[in-house]
Amino acid sequence: MQIRQAQPDDWASIWPFFQRIVAAEETYAYDPDIDKDSAERLWMQLEPPAHTVVAVDDTDPAKPIVGSATMYPNRPGPGSHIASASFMVDPDRHGKGIGRALGEYVIDWANRNGYRGIQFNAVVETNTAAVRLWQSLGFRIIGTVPGAFRSRKHGYVGLHVMFREAG
Repeated sequence: MQIRQAQPDDWASIWPFFQRIVAAEETYAYDPDIDKDSAERLWMQLEPPAHTVVAVDDTDPAKPIVGSATMYPNRPGPGSHIASASFMVDPDRHGKGIGRALGEYVIDWANRNGYRGIQFNAVVETNTAAVRLWQSLGFRIIGTVPGAFRSRKHGYVGLHVMFREAG
């Protein structure tokens, strides 16, 4: 697997799993009815230093893009020394190390670019695979907003704020 900078024509491969993940209403607080163009602006058209990458499976020419991540300063101005990121992995490819590879890429990007840490603002507490992954990469839960996410399966659940110091 290779991680590379996303190109505009990659959106056609990202959109199907992006739409599926958002429509499930289990891990992202995006509007489940978001249209393709709005989603593309949200995910692909970020102002530098933010950018988007894709995970490419070189062994599957029929479906080579298997995940994507966006990374950016968590807040502008006085908060711009802390990074943040969002991740999506094709649900048909879960458990193959794609999320870990994207997470490691983001950590390296944040370190190379002088960020003092990485903050995830909204990790759904029932997304236990993601919580475990981020904890294994050095993130810790620094707080949980109770009932801040309406899960289709679980009802109102908490959103974790997770943080990892640089290094």
